[in-house]
Amino acid sequence: MPQGMKAPKTHFFKDVDSMADASLMDKIVSLCKRRGFIFQSSEIYGGLANTWDYGPFGVELKNNLKRAWWASNVHQRDDIYGMDAAILMNPKTWEASGHLQSFADPFVKCPACSNFFKFDKIWDEIWNSDWCRSLVETMEGAKDTAVLIKWAKSKGKDLAPNLSLVKEPAVTISWIAELHHKFDGVNLDFKNFMGHIAASADGVSRIPCPSCGGILPDNSMPANLMLETYFGPVRETAQKVYFRPETAQGMFVNFINILDSRHPKLPFGLAQIGKSFRNEITPGNFIFRTREFEQMEIEYFVRPEESDAKLKEWIEARYQWYIDLGINKDNLRIRPHDKDELAHYARACSDIEYEFPFGWSELEGVANRADFDLKQHASFSGKDMTYYDDVSKQRFYPYIIEPSGGVDRSILAFLVDAYHEEIVRDEKRVVLRFSKALAPVKVAVLPLLRNRPEIVGLAKELSHDFKKDMVAVYDDTGAIGKLYRRQDEVGTLYCVTVDVQSLEDKKVTVRDRDTMQQERVEISQLKTYLLERLK
Repeated sequence: MPQGMKAPKTHFFKDVDSMADASLMDKIVSLCKRRGFIFQSSEIYGGLANTWDYGPFGVELKNNLKRAWWASNVHQRDDIYGMDAAILMNPKTWEASGHLQSFADPFVKCPACSNFFKFDKIWDEIWNSDWCRSLVETMEGAKDTAVLIKWAKSKGKDLAPNLSLVKEPAVTISWIAELHHKFDGVNLDFKNFMGHIAASADGVSRIPCPSCGGILPDNSMPANLMLETYFGPVRETAQKVYFRPETAQGMFVNFINILDSRHPKLPFGLAQIGKSFRNEITPGNFIFRTREFEQMEIEYFVRPEESDAKLKEWIEARYQWYIDLGINKDNLRIRPHDKDELAHYARACSDIEYEFPFGWSELEGVANRADFDLKQHASFSGKDMTYYDDVSKQRFYPYIIEPSGGVDRSILAFLVDAYHEEIVRDEKRVVLRFSKALAPVKVAVLPLLRNRPEIVGLAKELSHDFKKDMVAVYDDTGAIGKLYRRQDEVGTLYCVTVDVQSLEDKKVTVRDRDTMQQERVEISQLKTYLLERLK
């Protein structure tokens, strides 16, 4: 190794500059627990991997999101009907849908640590791993290879004990030097670099394990994602059933019931919000990918010849919905699927993606499922699943446009997008700038002095009155400055402070979350004042 050979800089990794600060996720997770948004499920027993409970503010945020979705897609439209289908369904449903035969993910098992990983997401897993993040931080700036060796002998030993760079640092760095020389010192991509720090003894680039750094196998294996249980009190005689992996099938099997009960004309749709379950190999990134999750799905039935135009309409509508609720459009993109990405039943599909701290990932998919689902259920059930057109006097299978979004990953996107830090009077202020529709709490009523019964009494009276028209809280558990910061961290839109002067002039101080401007308002006009601003 030549003396003074420089190690690759952080920008050595392709697209690394566009990736958000990984530490932001740590801040979001910490805030969610500290302020009662999201907790580790059954934490007192050590938790259960990647299961989460929504706390007081989290459930308000979640319900606001679902209400906004339902209002936009059901209440404000004439062509979509709501549904709430059962989680457990006749197992033949999943035979017809193809889930029992082919609902599987390719995975690899690390021979060193025995952990499993989704093969098609392996590079995302590596990038988000503790050891990779630590290594990237070490490589920031122009530093020589001694820094890499130091990392390998210290942090690397703890975080990635089976990584080639850790086990044989001198040999591995020689491969990196050769690679760097071969490409004349130009920027090299992330996969190329990672492959070389995990190289086998003969210098062949390999894929490192996200957990321990060991060399992963080249070939993947299938893993069934269906979660099963037994329907009946005695297992020996009970029927094996499955927790639904998607809400869509509950709408497809009710197609005839909707035709008979509501007599809709094409195009029309069904909408549902509900829990689904998938036995994911590597759930993670907080609430982004979990085994128990909630979906917001629409199955929109259209004439086959109109399906391409309707797909485009729905992609645009769903993209705009996130922007209208407060997502910065610079953090959103629409990514059409390549042909080799499409599900076997899909004619076309586009993902609405958000730039999370761990990179661009899907918020919602909008697919043209063609007539696959209705034909399958007709074949397996023996029922007529066609639509009769009064004009053409013909029967046919409608095509289906499916916007399918995740509640939990949407919550994460809105949390990340709302999170802001700023310096106010030499102190850091953390604020969640949720939109009016999503903010868990609209108004907080705060007594300036909690040891003055008349001030406390007036504040509680106001809070109680507000609760009839908006989500309001009362808080007297700290000094006013601390109470303001606490409400900023949960995204409360307005703080109403009752002070000594309020008892005399019948006015209170109203503080705006985003501007921090304060205004004295007559108590008699206070509710009208707030309701006008909450519209």
